[in-house]
Amino acid sequence: MSQPSSHIPDTLAEEDPTITLGGRILQSRYFLAPLAGYTHLAFRTAMRELGGLGLATTDLVLATHLISESKKSMELVATTPADKPLTVQIYSGVIEHLVKAAHWLEDHGYEAIDINMGCPMAKINSQGGGARMMCDTSGACEVVKSVIDAVDLPVSVKMRLGWDSETITAPELAKAFEEIGVAAITVHGRTRAQGFHGHVDLDGIRAVKEAVYQIPVVGNGDVLTVENALRMREVTGCDAVAIGRGAMMDPWIFRNLERVIMQGKEPIEPTGEEKIQFLIRHFTLMTEQHDDYSCVLFRKFAGWYGAKLGIPEDLENRLRQFESVDEFHEIVTQIKERQGERESWIPTNMIRVPNGPVERW
Repeated sequence: MSQPSSHIPDTLAEEDPTITLGGRILQSRYFLAPLAGYTHLAFRTAMRELGGLGLATTDLVLATHLISESKKSMELVATTPADKPLTVQIYSGVIEHLVKAAHWLEDHGYEAIDINMGCPMAKINSQGGGARMMCDTSGACEVVKSVIDAVDLPVSVKMRLGWDSETITAPELAKAFEEIGVAAITVHGRTRAQGFHGHVDLDGIRAVKEAVYQIPVVGNGDVLTVENALRMREVTGCDAVAIGRGAMMDPWIFRNLERVIMQGKEPIEPTGEEKIQFLIRHFTLMTEQHDDYSCVLFRKFAGWYGAKLGIPEDLENRLRQFESVDEFHEIVTQIKERQGERESWIPTNMIRVPNGPVERW
């Protein structure tokens, strides 16, 4: 499937492609957004190896789990020298827990901390974390300032536009966060009430950008293509873009952004062999951390990769169910032989979100 032509807006054509966040100079303004259950070490590493990725952030980690060094939290923050630059995202509704988690990260040599104020899930919000924090602006500022004062690491915040359409607090919070020393703000252009439904509000992101004086604002939401990323930056004026689902649908999106912006070239489609090698590489990296359990963990990626990698639907279905490393390689062999048979180029597994009213999430 060929890539559409990409035009660099005049406002972006002459800018410095690098960006400084909290003292760190990042080589690209296009980041991998945290996705719960997906942006683990293996995926981050595989994405970095394709090129063009400026920054990655871990899956969100519950502060108390990090402090106690639970098995799950250690897996979420696992990293390597090749997995840089990296930010660890933490959440909690209790200041003391966030401060202790921040100390833990600093003591263990991590580079930066991101506080989650954007997750819409009930299990996060019921603990006072995630988007719930945006409902109490003074309380949110107290939380963030406490973490900033506790460590020397740069602290950023990821949030939504607000709790609902009647409670848009992101611009007010962004301005206050800048005053207390936040290094950067990432804003997902939806409210908590929207969950993951509807469309991202670019005007809402722009309002956040206009509310701050100079700290970087990172736009997030509905960026599925190179064109989406460029348009978000042009319309909102945001300094960078964090890409989540778009990277799942097209792992080469960062490489193509680099081609368009740094080299002035058109996006290119990866070869059939590149697609196969990415599939193998991601799974191999996963086995290095999770051994045979990788067969279970990798299944959820099948519906993302199937369309882009040209995997026939019946083989994609087998990838959703395989039980051994040998079976994975057997399926890959068949994919090589049948690559291109696929009739649909629409991913069959957009990130599954809970059904029903968001209040029940």
